[in-house]
Amino acid sequence: MNRSLITLLSIVTLVYSAPAYVHHSGAMYDQTRTVEIAGAITEFKWSNPHATFRVDVTDESGKATNWAIVMGSPNNLVRQGWKRTTLKSGDRVTVTLFPLRDGGPGGYYVSIVLADGTRLDGDPPEGGK
Repeated sequence: MNRSLITLLSIVTLVYSAPAYVHHSGAMYDQTRTVEIAGAITEFKWSNPHATFRVDVTDESGKATNWAIVMGSPNNLVRQGWKRTTLKSGDRVTVTLFPLRDGGPGGYYVSIVLADGTRLDGDPPEGGK
């Protein structure tokens, strides 16, 4: 009886702690300003809980920096006009993002202009400003 009760309590604890484990804040992004970058897509991952992509941005000296961009979930992106095939390696894009607060090369997607001129807008990250 004791072992069954412990097993049941363990399962209940795991089930109720899962939402706390997967939820996270958008506090790492500076949502008081945006940055615009332009470059070539190097990777696009269409996955939950957040789709992501990477962009090589070349500075004036010719040095490339790879930026990591976080997006919303694929189900929300579909409502905004995205598809699993929207971005491919080598595509030239211009991205507006909320930058990382630590100044690193990354941020949260605000909007993107594709090579054909199509503009797609995103939702703000969870956790607010």
